[in-house]
Amino acid sequence: MKLKVVIHEAEEGGYWAEVPSIPGCATEGDTFEELLNNLYEAVEGCLSVDVEEPKKTGKDRVIEISV
Repeated sequence: MKLKVVIHEAEEGGYWAEVPSIPGCATEGDTFEELLNNLYEAVEGCLSVDVEEPKKTGKDRVIEISV
């Protein structure tokens, strides 16, 4: 999965970034490298959602995928 990220230079120094395709997903870092590390964590956190166990019959299968 590829996501576009908008990176801004923070007025107080460092950087902050937002992921327009995931509303509310943003992070910051003092260095560009720190920002990139924080971005991966932010996206993972924004996409992680607890859901109820799906109801299934004997013919259904539940699998987990990584994107």
